[in-house]
Amino acid sequence: MESMRIAMFSWESLHSAKVGGLAPHVTELSEQLAKLGHEVHIFTRSAWYRDYDEINGVHYQRCSFDESGDIIAQMNKMCDAMYSRFIQVSKDFGDFDVIHGHDWHPVNVLNRIKYELGKQYVMTYHSTEWGRNGNVHVNSPTALDVSHREWLGGYDSSQVIITSDNFKKEVQDLYSIPDYKISVIPNGISPGKMEKDVDAGSIKKEYGIHPYSPVILFTGRMHYQKGPDMLVRAIPKVLDGNNWGAHFVFIGEGEMRPYCQNLANDLNIGNSCHFLGYSSDDVLKDWTNACDMTCVPSRNEPFGIVVLESWDATKAVVATDAVNIVDNFQNGILSYRNPESIAWGINYALDGLDSRTPGMGSNGKKLVKTKFSWDTIAKNTVDAYNKIE
Repeated sequence: MESMRIAMFSWESLHSAKVGGLAPHVTELSEQLAKLGHEVHIFTRSAWYRDYDEINGVHYQRCSFDESGDIIAQMNKMCDAMYSRFIQVSKDFGDFDVIHGHDWHPVNVLNRIKYELGKQYVMTYHSTEWGRNGNVHVNSPTALDVSHREWLGGYDSSQVIITSDNFKKEVQDLYSIPDYKISVIPNGISPGKMEKDVDAGSIKKEYGIHPYSPVILFTGRMHYQKGPDMLVRAIPKVLDGNNWGAHFVFIGEGEMRPYCQNLANDLNIGNSCHFLGYSSDDVLKDWTNACDMTCVPSRNEPFGIVVLESWDATKAVVATDAVNIVDNFQNGILSYRNPESIAWGINYALDGLDSRTPGMGSNGKKLVKTKFSWDTIAKNTVDAYNKIE
């Protein structure tokens, strides 16, 4: 396999601005591509970092720009800064063989590189504006602009990478991208990333939870798309359905956090809910390993990296059927997208804590080591690069 010089364009990474699941995807994929012998440069926002670093074999080309204005204005200026940096880096390091953009944020710079420099590009979809709004079309100027750039990236790219089969259907329904341009390549995780030896009882006691009480964990953005409100509404039916004294830990920030906290109090379940907000990686790892299961109550889910993180810690997952990667009763429980069904799934898993539920976590762990390892995903990504025309 010939070595390639690859330019990744993303508004976030683990070593610049970090927002969500896109950051580990871009960083960890790039690191694995570097291990395979490719030269990878990530063009991203500078945030509070210096302009350049080489970390784990990956070159970080951080771009500074005026971050005032709304998200559209910010991305316009980011793309201008990325283009100037790309021109300079090309002079310093040599021409790039592959241009790879992630989500709608860098579409302007990708198309500028295509039409001014004659270089084709690959685009990976990680979400859509329709999906982020809970499967609803929003007609605000910002939403329409974002949706247009999502369509434009799919239209003008040479190849498109999509992270799951059900997400592929969503993107094609929205933007009519032909099959011949699409490669379905899942998200990934480095095996052992979330695994940690913890004293679960001690972690629970720190938060006033009895050491033997089961804990159900939610992690992610507290956003309508992710369904934290549906999980809160499911909790009374969980507490009524068993005598386990279950507790629910929510890790993540977002506009729905205050609403969910108020909802929990209104439903008289506030004492069973713990809203930790944004938490450090250490706290996240502690709870991922101390919990008894995780819940992914998404209304829309392009992939679900939290599922891989849970499996890496050998935890079963209770998820809605928006999560395409869970095999029902094999490595988790699938529910419908409503509180009653989510409650049923959690109760089923709680009833099997000493029998079937641990086996589901073990089955998930096996997939982390095979199907969802970055080595496999990076090689499949190179195959997609080789299809560029």
